[in-house]
Amino acid sequence: MKTIKIASFNLVLILIISCTSMLEQNPQGIISDADLNTPDKVEQMINAAYSFCGQNHFNKQMGMPYEEGSVRGGEAYKGGSGTNDNAERNLWETFTYMQATTSGDLDNLWWVHYVAVGRVHDALRRAQALTDAEYPLRNQRIAELRFLRGHIYMYMKLNFKYFPYIDENTPNDQYDKVSNDDLTDQELWGKLIDDFRFAAENLPTSQDEVGRPTKYAAEAYLAKTLLFAAYEQDDNNNVVSINQQKLTEVASLCKDVIDNSGKSLFADFGKNFLWEYENGQESVWAIQHTANNDGSPVGRVNVWLVYPVNSEYGCCGFLQPTVNLMNRYKTVDGVPDFDNFNTGVMLDNKEAFASTPMDPRLMHTACVPEMPWKYDPDFVMQTSWVRTPEVYGYSMSQKLLVLPSCPCFRKTNPFMGSGLNWDVIRLDEVMLWRAEALIQLNQNLDEALDLINQIRERAATSDEMLKFADGTPTGNFMVEPYKPGENCPAWTQDFAFEALKWERQLEFATEGKWFFDIVRWGIADEYMNNYFNVEKTRRTYLKDATFTKNRDEYFPIPQTQISYVKGLYKQNVGW
Repeated sequence: MKTIKIASFNLVLILIISCTSMLEQNPQGIISDADLNTPDKVEQMINAAYSFCGQNHFNKQMGMPYEEGSVRGGEAYKGGSGTNDNAERNLWETFTYMQATTSGDLDNLWWVHYVAVGRVHDALRRAQALTDAEYPLRNQRIAELRFLRGHIYMYMKLNFKYFPYIDENTPNDQYDKVSNDDLTDQELWGKLIDDFRFAAENLPTSQDEVGRPTKYAAEAYLAKTLLFAAYEQDDNNNVVSINQQKLTEVASLCKDVIDNSGKSLFADFGKNFLWEYENGQESVWAIQHTANNDGSPVGRVNVWLVYPVNSEYGCCGFLQPTVNLMNRYKTVDGVPDFDNFNTGVMLDNKEAFASTPMDPRLMHTACVPEMPWKYDPDFVMQTSWVRTPEVYGYSMSQKLLVLPSCPCFRKTNPFMGSGLNWDVIRLDEVMLWRAEALIQLNQNLDEALDLINQIRERAATSDEMLKFADGTPTGNFMVEPYKPGENCPAWTQDFAFEALKWERQLEFATEGKWFFDIVRWGIADEYMNNYFNVEKTRRTYLKDATFTKNRDEYFPIPQTQISYVKGLYKQNVGW
């Protein structure tokens, strides 16, 4: 009995000593905040910030804003199984019944962008706390993080106009004390400009690791930000002036990128949308995606819901190019049919492609039944691939997807994904930004003509992959450069700007840019209501669609966010 008591006492003593020792140790699987303040851990925190910029959940995405910029801009119908599929996006497309209180998706998008910027700020604070001696890459990585912050906040600026500007110096317990009207429209642009300017001044001209921005990527993003800020708006979203100083800097920055970045146009436009050529000669900066070839179980796929519903893919049939958009690729004497593009033959079927002079960029952007799918002449689109043709017609988009045979393709049941990158900025866009600045400055219009014609000349030769199985072309392709006095009017400032606007749409259709363009140019109400007046005769679900000037240029601030801060945020005008 005594022995048992001694044994029991010893056991209790051992347990007490063991527990005391365990309490003095950090739990396994948990890292302390202080442990993250080392150069190698800061590098990991920065990687986490990059990673989140590729977060692509279907209604909390950080990826290409194709619905915000293309569906809302009349380039594509929402698509899917009908107007009730992702129903809030139908409200985005038609505008009429959109309300601040019916904005669950917008609330998700608002939230996810602040999660992303939170990662940036966490890494930024830790990097700033280290010395250059401790962390030789300190200044470069700070520049990268400020570039990422500018990229994230650009989404908020384009979609909401006003948002609470939180930076790395804002205490966590003060987040709900920062209002979205603390800064004016131009002051908010100034914050983004400061970030990209710092990045341009502190980033190297090249990076060993793809996905990290260079000096030239920062200059390009700075040029984009200055260009948008140059179209100065009043409190009702009207463009009231165009800042010549900003445009002058845009032109200078773009010239440096064009002349010195080492980037060049692909010979074929379509290579910009093929996985095999990503991070190539035309890409200035891209969000990196992978499909389980990066050491992780599933990779970092883009999950865009734009694939057809055939057996090779399966879901979900969104982002269907509009008839209006496809008609814009008609040509007369090799240039756009500015006045009559939307009448006569509809450029939305195989027979029309064969008979109507057209720009081959349409075939890189859209597909219809009986046509080769994504450059494969033996993989021909069928009517059965379209999910809801009675609502949205038979067109399908092409740029954002890959062939099922691509090593980068991955089914993420029930959705489809791939390792195809999102090119945020390409050289073709930098060239057109410079052309736009020159035109709006009314300076060197001949160079603007040359820049636009370089884009058109590339388009004219981008037909090598556009073949049927017998080798014949898939369309009646006819594109020419602008030849003032021959196939177009005199190259005045007004006509040059009209040509510039068309070229941007032909080049970037369905890439989530157009709506933001027409808002900054101050023509959104005229453009969208002209579009609705005709397109509603083709798609009956658009019968009540209308754009309300001085309201619909921007989304409402989600009511959930306003309630969270107890009414601190100011609702956008018109909402």
